[in-house]
Amino acid sequence: MDTADTLKLLSDSTRLRLLRLLVEEELSVAEMQAILNMGQSRISTHLGLLKQGELVEDRREGKRSYYHISRTLSKVTQDLLKVVCESFDKQSQGKSDIQSLNRILDQRRELSENFFNTVAENLEKYPCPGRTWEAIGYFLLKLTPAIVIADLGAGEGIISQLLARRAETVYCIDNSKRMVEVGTDLALKNGFTNLKYKYGDIEAVPLKNEQVDLSLLSQALHHARQPDQAIREAHRILKPGGQIIILDLLEHQFEKARELYNDQWLGFSQNQVYRWLKNAGFEQVEVSIVAREAKEPFFETILASAVK
Repeated sequence: MDTADTLKLLSDSTRLRLLRLLVEEELSVAEMQAILNMGQSRISTHLGLLKQGELVEDRREGKRSYYHISRTLSKVTQDLLKVVCESFDKQSQGKSDIQSLNRILDQRRELSENFFNTVAENLEKYPCPGRTWEAIGYFLLKLTPAIVIADLGAGEGIISQLLARRAETVYCIDNSKRMVEVGTDLALKNGFTNLKYKYGDIEAVPLKNEQVDLSLLSQALHHARQPDQAIREAHRILKPGGQIIILDLLEHQFEKARELYNDQWLGFSQNQVYRWLKNAGFEQVEVSIVAREAKEPFFETILASAVK
């Protein structure tokens, strides 16, 4: 699409408002409805035009569609969109939309934290898709002793409790304050002075650059708003030559996982995880399926590893 056609698309206030939101965050139609206070039909019509104009892309996950800015925009179009958005941000409507967006994102985070705060003390008894001993066994085979480890999205730290027996230091990062409290109590109870719990988001890890030898993401990515950002953070905190290991669910269609487990994503394809790791700067990337549950909905677990 040439610049003139792009300008025509940007001349409509509704399309401009949608684009400004999608520059910040991938959103569902329902979330855009809540932010803009518009009907689904109107929003879907304008999203269709933006998609036709190759300014946005969508992905389906279960019954939901999520929209984001096209990843193949030309440099000219990116610069044009940046200028238009900066101008729109100076208007009262632009400021109001960003405030509404932040409210929706806050609700996402609060919903996730509240869920895990509720189940923190009994998580070991709570159904957790993909967290099987078979999968954890494969996971542990990848580990190297006497190193510094970051367990990102650690929960109560079931894996970290095992790793701390031989690791130099294990940092457990979780966005549930209650999980952090429960994990800290467990560490003290079991005498692990090298097991340290920190409250924080896996998309903004509260650790320094190049601080750890191993970054772990065990059944955590599908709870993240932006899994690719979590992987980039795992890369940032790794020392050169450090390793990342990911255990998560293969993509599935069990829609109830959203309400039962507060899942943000219905798993991932092997290709998707591979691309995220490569784009983050990792080398020696390997992704494979390591387990399949015997009961419906037959969750499958993928194991990925890579080196910084």
